[in-house]
Amino acid sequence: MDEKVLRKYLFKEVELTQKVIDRMGNNSFLVKGAAITLVAASLLVEGKLYDSFIALLPWLAFWYLDAYFLRVERLYRRLYYWVTTNRLTSEEFLLDLNRKSLEKRFGNDVDCVPQTMFSKTLIIFYGLLFIMIVLSIFAKLLLF
Repeated sequence: MDEKVLRKYLFKEVELTQKVIDRMGNNSFLVKGAAITLVAASLLVEGKLYDSFIALLPWLAFWYLDAYFLRVERLYRRLYYWVTTNRLTSEEFLLDLNRKSLEKRFGNDVDCVPQTMFSKTLIIFYGLLFIMIVLSIFAKLLLF
């Protein structure tokens, strides 16, 4: 293909990749909101002490889910970088936005989900939620 056609593909690929990155960021934001809501709701339930431990389930599930979305976002950011630097010279992987394909191409360059769970931003957010859960459990211990 000539450079003019490849340039059109470049702009389209960049646009599509940016939309996926935006969607992953939005998903991460929604997961954080749901995590706060469900953890707070489960801590407000009146009951036995062990009922407070139920808050750990949504905390852990949403922490993992948030890390998954962040990892996928990072894969698409690698794709964005690759497209912007290589598209005008290569037709390789033209319009390939498949996550499994990205996993094969860039999976080693991006941390796995458990490593992503311990990234600075996620550890601070979910660490504070964990502290809130622990403080709630201690408060119930003191009240009973």
